[in-house]
Amino acid sequence: MGDCQRCKLAGGRHTIVFGQGNPHADLVFVGEGPGADEDEQGLPFVGRAGQLLNRMIQMIGMKREEVYICNVVKCRPPGNRTPEKDEVEACSPFLFRQLEAIKPRLICCLGAPAVRTVLGIKEGITKIHGQFYDFATSKALATVHPAYVLRNAREEKILREDFEKIREFLKEK
Repeated sequence: MGDCQRCKLAGGRHTIVFGQGNPHADLVFVGEGPGADEDEQGLPFVGRAGQLLNRMIQMIGMKREEVYICNVVKCRPPGNRTPEKDEVEACSPFLFRQLEAIKPRLICCLGAPAVRTVLGIKEGITKIHGQFYDFATSKALATVHPAYVLRNAREEKILREDFEKIREFLKEK
């Protein structure tokens, strides 16, 4: 990506947060964009939402190093707002090239912006979570974003149920 200047997010970023993990992963997580901790460290999902994601990954018997984690946009939106359409359009080609290179068995879209970008689905995440969709040679699953669960603790049940579906899917060969 070099010193990407393709959208207005470039002006406010500290670091481009491209992605992290196993480049041959069976499982890829896609979030919406980096937050303050991620922008500072240059790694995806290292803040509170990342800690919850790590616990969910461990719950299904995996390690963070086994999966690949990235976001729709690679620079932090101001105030952690949802990425805007032009920002997603500028950055999503990088995401799609990441997914094409990794060729995971399963892509887990964390939250509505990831679902809209990867799958083109605009329906509410609470209606479509836990369902599998086709994406190129992979399957994709939509679930709630860990940050949403941190703000709405009762919704952790949704995340746990969806991660159980991930575990079952990955068990099948």
